[in-house]
Amino acid sequence: MEADAAANPSNTVSFQGAPGANSHVAVNEALPGALALPCFSFEDAIEAVVEGRASKAMIPIENSLFGRVADIHFLLPESGLTIVGEYFLPIRYALMGIGAMDQVTQAISHPQALGQCRGWLRARDIQPLSYPDTAGAAARAVELGDQTVAAIAPPLAAQTYGLKIFEEGLEDSADNMTRFVILARGAEEAESEGPMMTSLIFEVKNVPAALYKAMGGFATNGVNMTKLESYQRGASFAATTFYADIVGTPHDPPVARALEELQFHSKSLRLLGTYPQARKRG
Repeated sequence: MEADAAANPSNTVSFQGAPGANSHVAVNEALPGALALPCFSFEDAIEAVVEGRASKAMIPIENSLFGRVADIHFLLPESGLTIVGEYFLPIRYALMGIGAMDQVTQAISHPQALGQCRGWLRARDIQPLSYPDTAGAAARAVELGDQTVAAIAPPLAAQTYGLKIFEEGLEDSADNMTRFVILARGAEEAESEGPMMTSLIFEVKNVPAALYKAMGGFATNGVNMTKLESYQRGASFAATTFYADIVGTPHDPPVARALEELQFHSKSLRLLGTYPQARKRG
């Protein structure tokens, strides 16, 4: 995969994780035909784009069951990259191994995956064993060569590492969804006539009711804010940064007015990107 990416960086998308991970699945589904480049960390995946070894990066930022994944407010501003798209991936897991289903007594996977499949494992009296990565757990199952030890991972991992899929759809909740953002070195012209999203980060002034005042422009101008999340910067606990997603573009008059009011009540404001809405909000 690394050799293919090096030969064609303009068609390469970097992601964090081992081959066969959910982020790998997201690359394949969101950008068919692109070459996937596995990276050790989120920072490495972003650095691959900054250095020109990939044209885009696919980064998960939130999960419907477990909340925040990657801290985009830390990762993105200093990189100089822009959010150019989003993708929602339903999370599906399979039990895979080298023997047969009735031989399995233990299942290894990431703790979140094990937690999402807790009921299924308990009903079959299979012992969960934690591992740092879902796709890595599949590779580990191959290394162990033990027919009693299976892995819980995305079905793509079975194809990647040559394992048998014993059963699919192990997750206890059918509405498990992860939202990914697609990052690139520069803004792209959006080819969409549908709703648009804009992501931004801002730091309000340290005065009473600062956040309330900063948000007032969105309410009075009828701009839908679909996400607002706070972060502490540094160790002083005195400066709070907010990440927000809103519906619309800075070129829309209501959004422009809301951003102007936000700017007035903020110490800093930075737009992270405007991109087509992949899933309806509200």
